[in-house]
Amino acid sequence: MRTTRTARRAFGTRTSTTTSTRTTRTARSAAVAIVAVGAVTLAGCGGSDDAKEPEKPASEAPAATVRLPQLKGETIEVAAVWTGPEQENFTKVLKEFEKRTGASVTFVPAQDPIVNFLGTKIAGGSPPDVAMLPQVGAIQQAVAKKWAKPVGAEAKAQLAKNYDKGWQDLGAVDGTQYGVYFKAANKSLVWYNNAAFENAGATVPTTWKDFLTTAETISASGVTPVSVAGADGWTLTDWFENIYLSQAGPEKYDQLAQHKIKWTDGSVRDALTTLGELFGKPALIAGGADGALQTEYPASVTQTFTGGDQPKGAMVFEGDFVGINIAQTEAKIGTDAKVFPFPAVGPDAPVVTGGDAAVALKDSKGAQALLTFLASPDAAKIWAESGGFLSPNKALDVAAYPNDVQRDIAKALIAAGDDFRFDMSDQMPQSFGGTPGKGEWKALQDFLKNPKDVAGAQQKLESDAAKAYTS
Repeated sequence: MRTTRTARRAFGTRTSTTTSTRTTRTARSAAVAIVAVGAVTLAGCGGSDDAKEPEKPASEAPAATVRLPQLKGETIEVAAVWTGPEQENFTKVLKEFEKRTGASVTFVPAQDPIVNFLGTKIAGGSPPDVAMLPQVGAIQQAVAKKWAKPVGAEAKAQLAKNYDKGWQDLGAVDGTQYGVYFKAANKSLVWYNNAAFENAGATVPTTWKDFLTTAETISASGVTPVSVAGADGWTLTDWFENIYLSQAGPEKYDQLAQHKIKWTDGSVRDALTTLGELFGKPALIAGGADGALQTEYPASVTQTFTGGDQPKGAMVFEGDFVGINIAQTEAKIGTDAKVFPFPAVGPDAPVVTGGDAAVALKDSKGAQALLTFLASPDAAKIWAESGGFLSPNKALDVAAYPNDVQRDIAKALIAAGDDFRFDMSDQMPQSFGGTPGKGEWKALQDFLKNPKDVAGAQQKLESDAAKAYTS
């Protein structure tokens, strides 16, 4: 599950222009806010009943903030790549929609890449009513193929009221709104096993140099410091993007995302060289490179928070959604499991986001009603209370999140306003930035295996990117 798929893919011309003109001042403030998350011992929990607010009796349920039509007798299919806890939590949202409208909603498990899955369904004459697309590029492809239907007036009204323009722009193509971003991600976080840190006498790093020093300190204590999910190539793109944004800066980041500079550029060489400072030391990675390449994302998290102060890895890098997988262990978020911002490689720590957007594939009353609901704080609140979720909906009361860690991360996201950088691989053609075993995913897996071959990795990345951007 690209939690696990909450990020990848490709801006269109309009969105790219908008992004490249943003500043990062507010985003930097957001990063500062996240620092506070890791600096304080918090009471919220993952994997315990304390982490969730008790359900309110129906009499105390808050009034609905959005009006929905009655859809009794109508059936709606919603396709998404979510599995496990994410699928379960999204199903809770769909159940509430059923209760309010009388419609019957079915969750359709989709394979990745979802555009290929949808193409098969559409060719067979059975497209879902709505698809949750984890890539900006997937939205553009759906529009180009004339699959996507424009967002209706009611959903657009919710977007205008509840979302900053940056999040609206991400769901638009050539000025027409097609997507409703329901689930967001802060992808610039490192989660750590507090007992392993304390046992090693390690300190929370703020710079990349400090991060490597902390890793060596933990390694000297007998615990492997970093858990890497190398079997899932998307996690490796996230490693690269955070380093690249911090080291090369936002303007270069935008240029590379749009392939306005080549992957053979010196800035890419520098970022890969920096990443190689970690990947080139097998003793610092759980299982070494071979072990990492066999470790899928969920296991990379759970092995970090099992085994007390002797886990298989003391730290794991990924977004706020890591909380979902921590909840599958006995670790408590805020005490056993803590978090710090991705360390600064350049002048500023990076702030990379991702997200999943709802897109209507059928021009039906039910599909438009579901988009309207997903754009409301009512829908966001349901998943927020279950944890492992971050909403770009600024009308959502942060009290809905189950612990202070998630509340602070949510506040930082909203505080960033329009000033953020979206996941770079999500701003690229899916064939390059979002396909297992191909393009950037495969090139970075090969780089993890042989981090000394920086030039070879660059040549492979550029070759694959050039093909993807011209196809």
